[in-house]
Amino acid sequence: MPRPRKHNPSIPSHIDQACLPTGIYWDRSGKGRWYVLEHPRKAVTVAGPRAMLSELHAIMEARAGTALRGTVGFVLERFHDSTEFNALADGTKKGYDHQHRLVKQYRTNLGSTLDTLLVARLTPASIQRIIEAIASGKPGQPGHPTKANHLLRYLRRTFAWGVRMGHCASNPAAGVKQARERKQFRMPTPEAFAAVRNFAAERGNRVAHSAGSVAPYLAPVMTIAYHCRLRGIEVVTLTDAHATPDGIRSNRRKGSRDNVTAWSPELRAAWTALVELRRQAIERHALATQVRPEDRFLIVSEAGKRLSKSSLDSAWQRLMALVLKGDDKGAPVLHEDDYFTLHGLKHRGITDSEDKGSGGHRSEQMRQRYDHSLPVVQPAKLPQK
Repeated sequence: MPRPRKHNPSIPSHIDQACLPTGIYWDRSGKGRWYVLEHPRKAVTVAGPRAMLSELHAIMEARAGTALRGTVGFVLERFHDSTEFNALADGTKKGYDHQHRLVKQYRTNLGSTLDTLLVARLTPASIQRIIEAIASGKPGQPGHPTKANHLLRYLRRTFAWGVRMGHCASNPAAGVKQARERKQFRMPTPEAFAAVRNFAAERGNRVAHSAGSVAPYLAPVMTIAYHCRLRGIEVVTLTDAHATPDGIRSNRRKGSRDNVTAWSPELRAAWTALVELRRQAIERHALATQVRPEDRFLIVSEAGKRLSKSSLDSAWQRLMALVLKGDDKGAPVLHEDDYFTLHGLKHRGITDSEDKGSGGHRSEQMRQRYDHSLPVVQPAKLPQK
């Protein structure tokens, strides 16, 4: 049995000292804070002087791995165990799991983590301050408005679910304004695109897992993504069924219209290269070949399995890291300001196309978002008298 605490007259009067949770301490130095000790004997502030006894218990429950009823963490845990969460797409669930971890890690100005706060004491103003803090960043560091908005949408949905299920009385994230996001399409210049594609082709021919090597499918993926104006997810989900006599049939997302991009020598060579890489991987691992064309995915991993979007993203990040590092002689392949994303290839493809509707966009507003070409106009003329 731990010995009882001695009465501390400096502890705020609204706290029943006999009911304080084990492991939390009041700072006697006059700083007016509650703290816990972390290894090696490091004092970590977890709450300020206005914290209620229930909040102190919630903080310690959260640190023990269980969330106290009424806290943010309690609502989030119930949501992640719900049938509504289990019915979500795998990608959505993965993203929400990531947001759940961020909530557990985010520390407020008082030192306590966001998941230990009581939902009833949160207001739209307090959530707005958290969103603004993430969006603006710390002094001297860049902000993350996209990250802030992902968190806001997650909290808004989980609290709304909590209200419907009776786990909380209100949704403090309702009415909170999203942070303004920067447009970061990162479209490559024609020179940067050519340089990176040539670099990817050369490094892709190296022995797998050797120094400076990259995935051999990256160069043909760049070609198809650019010419067909496809997103990364649309490229990795291409199958043999998308190869038609006239060209490559798209499988666009987000409501865009599908179309067929006519074969060109570059497109034909890229498609053939990916088919050959797939054949080699299947033979190397003695795998069965799918009978139906729609089941034969064009891009596969080294193990011969269907390539996931996350694996493509990882391979792309490795490629760009090597590009910024330079070639074998140390000569720069790409300046850091010319860095571009895989999605930027769609922007480049639509911008370079004569047919501006080739991206399949249903609205003029979305088409203009991807078309960065500068129109040539005629000079103004004074009216003739």
